[in-house]
Amino acid sequence: MPHARNRNPSPIPEVTWDTGLKEMNETWKGAIACLGVAIFFVMTIGIIYWQVVDQPNKNWILKGSYSGLIWERRTHSLVLQTLTEDKTYAEIDVGNVGNPDIEVPFVRNLCWLNKTEFCYTWDSVADVKISLEVNEEMETECYSITWSPVHCHVELKDCFSMANVSWYGGASVQNQSWPINEQNVTMQPFAVSNLRDNPSGFGSVLERYFLGSSGVAVLVSPEVPLQMGMEGRHNFCLQSPSSLERTPLQYTVCVGRNLRAVHQEVLKQLSPHRELPNMDVLRLPFWKLLASVDSGLKVERELRTFSNRLRRHQLGEGVISLNEHSTALLADMDHDYLTGRKRGMSNRQTRELRDLPLVKLLNISITLSPFLSVDTNQFHKSLLDGAQAYWLSLQAAPQRQLVPVLTQWRGQFCVKLNISNPEAVSWFLDQVGSLKARLGMEYIFLEGAEENPVAFGGGDQYIGQLADVAAKIEEQAIMTVGTRSSHKPVFVQMPPLQSDWSSSGLKGLIPSLLHHTLLGYNFLIPDAVGGSLSGDFVTDEELFIRWLQIAAFLPVISFETPPWVCGEDRVLNMTRAMIVQHQDFVVPLLMRYAEDWITSGNPIYRPLWWLSPNDPVTFTINDQFLIGDEVLVAPVIERGAVWRDIYLPDGGFQWQDTRNAQVFDGGTLLEDYPVALEEVAIFLRRRS
Repeated sequence: MPHARNRNPSPIPEVTWDTGLKEMNETWKGAIACLGVAIFFVMTIGIIYWQVVDQPNKNWILKGSYSGLIWERRTHSLVLQTLTEDKTYAEIDVGNVGNPDIEVPFVRNLCWLNKTEFCYTWDSVADVKISLEVNEEMETECYSITWSPVHCHVELKDCFSMANVSWYGGASVQNQSWPINEQNVTMQPFAVSNLRDNPSGFGSVLERYFLGSSGVAVLVSPEVPLQMGMEGRHNFCLQSPSSLERTPLQYTVCVGRNLRAVHQEVLKQLSPHRELPNMDVLRLPFWKLLASVDSGLKVERELRTFSNRLRRHQLGEGVISLNEHSTALLADMDHDYLTGRKRGMSNRQTRELRDLPLVKLLNISITLSPFLSVDTNQFHKSLLDGAQAYWLSLQAAPQRQLVPVLTQWRGQFCVKLNISNPEAVSWFLDQVGSLKARLGMEYIFLEGAEENPVAFGGGDQYIGQLADVAAKIEEQAIMTVGTRSSHKPVFVQMPPLQSDWSSSGLKGLIPSLLHHTLLGYNFLIPDAVGGSLSGDFVTDEELFIRWLQIAAFLPVISFETPPWVCGEDRVLNMTRAMIVQHQDFVVPLLMRYAEDWITSGNPIYRPLWWLSPNDPVTFTINDQFLIGDEVLVAPVIERGAVWRDIYLPDGGFQWQDTRNAQVFDGGTLLEDYPVALEEVAIFLRRRS
């Protein structure tokens, strides 16, 4: 039998081989595990490095055809730029949303694949939705931004940088500047107020519209409560008030080729349908009658005396303006006559009262307000007639009856007309008609629209409603404030100015003019020559003359200080000459450009950048203005100056000085150009 061969000739025992293999497997497993930990550690470090160091500082969240919106993580801001990133339209600081100390590295669109919308929830504090709309015909792109708070008592605030951008629009302020970059206003409700009583507030004319020199426009929704503040040269901020209603912050940012192009597009949204007011207002100067009297007889006598002085000084025909107190005294004269006979009035007084219709021979404007004193028979009669709804009222428990809200106006306790009640409006218009029959007035100033009782919040909506009432008055009505009403057929009174050379005086006149017309309020009554805020006559002859030279080119020349008060013949002579120049040269010009305003919405009075929208030099010029595209006015606004620098905007045309017929190319800076006290520099545009 053959010898059987050993199956395992190896000297290593089989059991020893198995043990070694197991030991080797454990070693490799440990090595692989260590390698995995190392790789994970490296990846973690890489991710952190990518997020903190290597990740781009910004990412695009929406893109249009030529512009886009970028999120900048380090500054917590939204940046609107061209797609080539060679131009920044606006930078919006949204760092107040969520925790500004926590860096948000990347924002992810929660609107999924929709390329025209962006959605995001910010730190469980607020939701933001941004929608892009492209108007290829007008070459504008608009980003509608809505912040919605997730919880109550959340204040949403977005701040627009003023760095490298000149901003215009918003609201009138006491020291009006052009652009608004120099203004400082604490955060407060964005509503019209009376600057006499609230000098640090917003007043006169206000719109939720801002225009930037980079070619950007901001329109804030009129439907939501809004607060605003300005930190000069740094930013202006829009803020929603903290409330239980989770108030959103809504606005739209539009961009275009330049600031003129985007402004013209926005004008269509601000005033799509425009109506011309009664242009007869332009014809005559307005003369304020400052009469501190206590009876209608004395008002009538002051009217006669003042009218005779105007004729004696050969100042032509004019409109004599009465304040609300004098208006009320005149309105009560018929009642005084009927009751006075019973008290034994003298024959002389009776004859004077019978001569009241002679007042109708004068051009007068009266002043009314929507307020009614609670001491008047009219108010008591309204309560007896059950007409409490004629006045702004609140419902009182338990019968839920209407109780008129008591407020103050001109030092008296008053109620305010409920404009939303058609019967109250009809009653008010009847009162105006009655005054027309008795006094035969030419124009009516409507004051007090901004003075809303606290119980009814801001007065912006009321102002627009009162403008509708003013448009129904057959006689030309003039509002003292304006908002949401630039398209309506009414004139607006510019705010009062100090009688000095400061930015709250003469230097503020042109910035205020440009501010009004940018917002669409072209038909305005400027403040009186020399300023009226102090209530005293102007005694500075040079100030009066320089102010008059500007006023002659505005829609209306308004006086509170009669020129004969200055005591020199040259003031009277200049006043006569300026009135004639206004009537013969300025009024026809305004009538022509008023028709252009109806069709295009373009302002009648224009800043210099209107002709040179890409010229940065024109963005900050605040002491010159254009009438249409053909007349440039460059007045002197410095005390004692008989020269000034004048910039002539470029645009493929030349400019001719009306005083000496000299012709200059556009884009020229005339340094130390002579302008004597009796002169105002006027240039007419000529084709090259």
